[in-house]
Parts: sequence; structure tokens; C-alpha cells
Amino acid sequence: MSEFTTLLKDLALVESPRWHDDRLVFSDWGAGEIIAVDLNGQHEMITQIDAMPFCLDRLPDGRLLITAGDQVLIRAHDGALSTYADLSEISTKPWNDIVTDGRGNTYVNNIGFDFGEEEFVPGLIALVRPDGSAQFVAEGLAFPNGMAVTPDNSTLIVAESYGGALTAYDIAADGSLTGRRVWADLDGAAPDGICIDAEGAVWFAEVPGRRCVRIHEGGEVRQTITSELGCFACILGGPEGTTLLVTAAAWPDAMTPGSRTGHILAAEVSVPHAGWPG
Repeated sequence: MSEFTTLLKDLALVESPRWHDDRLVFSDWGAGEIIAVDLNGQHEMITQIDAMPFCLDRLPDGRLLITAGDQVLIRAHDGALSTYADLSEISTKPWNDIVTDGRGNTYVNNIGFDFGEEEFVPGLIALVRPDGSAQFVAEGLAFPNGMAVTPDNSTLIVAESYGGALTAYDIAADGSLTGRRVWADLDGAAPDGICIDAEGAVWFAEVPGRRCVRIHEGGEVRQTITSELGCFACILGGPEGTTLLVTAAAWPDAMTPGSRTGHILAAEVSVPHAGWPG
């Protein structure tokens, strides 16, 4: 039975974990920081972001992409930040998760309403091409959250937190999305961040359920790891790709200014990551 251990604590509202160059890189929304930590707990702040929320992923060449307001920023290898794409003409509502496929196509989702201030409205997905141009490619998602692309670049999987489902799209040669379908009905669970393993299963993190769940297409649950904290997002990393790394915090305390309940959790699992899209 896998159990979580604490890799790092005394953080604020932590999200968007990505494994890169033997470290976990993640965003701390409450502190406005992007932080990197190794498996020994050695960590550093690598850049500051004046936005809420902000998520991250990488282009195939390793440069960091960051959602910040209605912009996608790019962090050059020397650390300089500049605008990669402007999403303001697609929506002025909060942009959320971001994922890039192996060809450099980047998908960014938008929840569709101001969380905590407005009534629910379905969200959407935008495509940002390698030249920085952006276009709307999907709609009607019930609070789109975590996203992942299969290693063959053929499928985008999206967690619908208010829909209790993982939803899949076929990725066309031009990056557009077709063939929307339910990849797995989660029986009322509220999935947040997700990742894919080498057997094609998805791990999803859940805040209200305080757990991470490994599920196969169609809905068969293979493993569950519970926590005392809300689990916001997860990624597989480590030297063998079998370390499940999770951004977690007390909920709803994590939304309180000054809260420092954020943790990075780790658990060893048997199936490694799928390999990055390429």
C-alpha cells in the first residue's frame, strides 16, 4: 500500500507540478512564485509571477510557458520573461491549466466564470500554435482543470471538475480538437490535476476527496492514495518515473491570505510515467 510522505511544506496554495531536469517545478499561487525542488527537499524560487492563478508547462526545447492573466508568458533559458501569446480576445475570464504536446502545440483552458464571484458558466479550451497565434478549439466544459496529452500526441484528456469526468479529444494534425467523448465517468468525484502513466492510466488529484486516484479508460479504479490534505495536482517523476508528486494544501484554508498549509507530497508507485509527448 503506497502512502504519501512530505517532501516540502510551509507553502501557500500550490499547483501545476511538472518534472524537469531531475526536479519538480510547481507554482505557488499564494506566494506568486514558481519553485523547483529535488527529491532531497532542496529547493529554490526560480521566478515570480504577478497573477492568480498561474500554471506552467514546457515547450519541447525546454522553455517554460506560464499562464498569467490573459497572457501566456515564455521564460527564456536565461530567465527573461516575455509574452508568448495573448488570449484576451478569446476570453477575459480566468485562464487555468496549460499543456504542450510534442509538436509545440499548447492547450490552455478557461473556466468560463469568476470563481467565487459569479454563477457557473461552462469553460473552453484555446490552442496556441508554435508561432504564438491563438484560437478557440473547444467549449462546453464544466470547470476544465488538469490536462494531459498522450505520448503519441493523438489525444488530449481534460479533467472536468464540475462534471465529474475525464473528457478526451482527438488531436488533429493541425492541433484542432475533434471526437469529444467521456474517457471516464468518475461517479461524482471532482478531478483536478492529472497525469498519464506508461499503461495509459490516468492519475487524478482530488481536493474534496483528499486523494489521488489511478483510473483506466472506461472508469476502472486501480489504485487510490489518500491524504489529510486536499490534493490539487499530480505528476509522475523521479529517476525511474515512479514517484507520484502531488501539490496539496488544506481546503478551503488554502484560499485564506497568509495560509501556509501547502505541501509537496510524494509516493512510490509501480507504473512509471508514460514518457513526455514527442
